[in-house]
Amino acid sequence: MKPVFALAAATIAVAILATLPLYANGYQLSLAITLMNYTVLATAWTLFSGPTRYVSLATVAFFGIGAYTAAVLAERMAWPWILLIALAVGLAVALIVGLSTLRLSGVYFVIFTFGLAELIRQIVTWYEVNVTRTLGRYIFVGIDPADIYWQLLALAVLVFAAGILIRRSRLGLALRVIGDDETVARHIGINTTIAKVALFALSAAFMTLCGAVMAPRWTYIDPAIAFNPVVSFQVLIMALLGGVHRLYGPLFGVVPLVLLFEFLLARFPNHFSILVGLAFMLIVYAIPQGIVGFVERLLRRGGAK
Repeated sequence: MKPVFALAAATIAVAILATLPLYANGYQLSLAITLMNYTVLATAWTLFSGPTRYVSLATVAFFGIGAYTAAVLAERMAWPWILLIALAVGLAVALIVGLSTLRLSGVYFVIFTFGLAELIRQIVTWYEVNVTRTLGRYIFVGIDPADIYWQLLALAVLVFAAGILIRRSRLGLALRVIGDDETVARHIGINTTIAKVALFALSAAFMTLCGAVMAPRWTYIDPAIAFNPVVSFQVLIMALLGGVHRLYGPLFGVVPLVLLFEFLLARFPNHFSILVGLAFMLIVYAIPQGIVGFVERLLRRGGAK
């Protein structure tokens, strides 16, 4: 598809999606918010982990930072300022973490990013219990579900636009070289640290804003809700199911898995984590390249014939 037709199709799709709150009922809008939330998170995850092949489990760390920042500041200032402060906090943490840990690779990076969310959760819990003498906060802001949906839709458009621009830039090329062989990338003069940290911070920025936007959806929030590690695994599974070698790949994982998880959570709440793990194993062994990769492989075989 030519770029001009792709842009026109995307514009029409966004315009149609923007009208959804005007006719959807409460459940449909709630489901649409969940779909849009995971679309932003999974695409932001792919933005960094797709080209670099670094498997990050830090999604909920930044999501939680955004959500808890919004909860703390909800009654103190205007909503745009809350989003800006949440973004600043998320970027600061991402830069510190990126500079400290992106020299790691493989399983070491996975373990650290998984522990990061738990570390931040414990710090927030300690602060709330020992300093504020409370645990959890109520959120009362003039943001209704339609506003949340539209803000998430805007974030989705921005994360896709950022991904397209990066993949067509020298930074995108550098990251793909890093993903293929980081040693070779360093030998040909690529500053791998700056490239990885820059994209890691950008990915974290979208995750943080997503958490801040989602915070008003809950009347009450505490560290266990904001930093629920299941979110990181769900985002990882969705991205892998759709396919991380294409920016739009996660969309093909988000839609079926959000619907599946809604079904499982409603009927098997006590076994949800086990079922999520089984879904992850099935994806890894059955379709390691994701749905998009599987379809592309079938099309190549059909063309060869």
